[in-house]
Amino acid sequence: MSSLYTRSKEFPRSRKSTSDSPPATPSPTAKTLRHERLSRLESGGSNPTASDSYGDRTSARARREAREARLASLASRGDEDSSRDYKKLYEGALTENQKLKTKLQEAQLELADVKSRLEKVAQQKQEKTPDRSSLLEVEKRERRALERKMSEMEEEMKVLTELKSDNQRLKDENGALIRVISKLSK
Repeated sequence: MSSLYTRSKEFPRSRKSTSDSPPATPSPTAKTLRHERLSRLESGGSNPTASDSYGDRTSARARREAREARLASLASRGDEDSSRDYKKLYEGALTENQKLKTKLQEAQLELADVKSRLEKVAQQKQEKTPDRSSLLEVEKRERRALERKMSEMEEEMKVLTELKSDNQRLKDENGALIRVISKLSK
């Protein structure tokens, strides 16, 4: 036995425990144990079983407490960040509101200016409209006067044509009388 003991000291055998590596052919109980171990790791060790050792329980508790501490610090930082973010958002909203108010005031001034221009144009149109109507009345009067003059001139033309015809008739009669007188005087 002493030779075995010395050989084991010289060449230590590496022993693998059955829990560290899976067996060559996994048995149903090994699968469930591995599954339980994985589920405990995923859940953060919040579900200790009777097969856990005391060290696993304390490490799970420590991990849980560390995780809770991290979450609490994140939550406090989140509260600080969110309060800061809200303050920044509020300040940003205030500045944006001020910009929008100035734009609104400028737009209202521009609108008032455009309205006053429109009113001036409307007044000018109303002023021009009576001028137009008076111009139309003047034109109508002139047209009536021209029509009267035309009708008078047409009457005069008729009289002139009658006078011309009378003049021509008198000339013809005068010529006939001159011929008769000249025959009589011979």
